[in-house]
Amino acid sequence: MSESELRKHIDGCKRGDRRSQRWVFERYYRLMFGVCLRYSGDHDRVQDMVQEGFLKVFSNIEGFTSKGSFEGWIRRIMVNTALDFLRKMKSNPVDAIEDSQLERLINEESEDTPDTDETFSVHEILKAMNELSPAYRTVFNLYVFDNYSHQEIANELGISVGASKSNLAKAKRNVQDILLGMKQMKVAK
Repeated sequence: MSESELRKHIDGCKRGDRRSQRWVFERYYRLMFGVCLRYSGDHDRVQDMVQEGFLKVFSNIEGFTSKGSFEGWIRRIMVNTALDFLRKMKSNPVDAIEDSQLERLINEESEDTPDTDETFSVHEILKAMNELSPAYRTVFNLYVFDNYSHQEIANELGISVGASKSNLAKAKRNVQDILLGMKQMKVAK
């Protein structure tokens, strides 16, 4: 895909051209499905997230100024849409923790984390992430994949920075435990 072809379809979307909207949808659907899949393991819910996300993309396309990547702009909308879905499911998707408890928990988590040289497939990692609680999965995704800072996560989810850091540490630990457990089951077979 050339930059001029993309620009042509973005301009078409701004004019409400259905063919350009279809082109954008087909070009980015799978990628954005993957983004939303990190926030929910329920494929039906993910499809709803992506559909709603693309509705937001097309209704707000005038806001795309070409100062960043179009894919990044769509990704941000999808992440926000996924977070909106999580908020609707539960008033606060993230387990809160007091800042005063943070240091102790982070230290406990880092001391207990074993060193490993294991490698895992994308499928295995996604499977492990889907086993996380919604709270841990949300913070993990925002921090690891979407490059949010803990302050941004705290602002977005209405939690403290300490809760964000704690949930990330616990999520990393849980993903690692799940992956190592999967590896041990393979070896035992």
